[in-house]
Amino acid sequence: MQTTPELKTLDRLLDPIRDCFTTEVARRIVALRADETVQACLDQLAEKNAEGTITPDERGEYEALVSAGNLIAVLQAKARSALSG
Repeated sequence: MQTTPELKTLDRLLDPIRDCFTTEVARRIVALRADETVQACLDQLAEKNAEGTITPDERGEYEALVSAGNLIAVLQAKARSALSG
């Protein structure tokens, strides 16, 4: 995951959530994965974006998926931290 100012802010904002995780919740968050349909959509949109053929509507969907992925990645990092500490 690329660190951007936005991700650093999100990380700081969600820092207190680490203390809210039970062991079971932390394990389940670490194990979260996109289902096949969502992953296929993300892969297709990423390819279109890289090729420069993405439509404005598709770009909005792609950006929403990337933002959601970033949020999940930060939550997973917090969960891993809770499990290790």
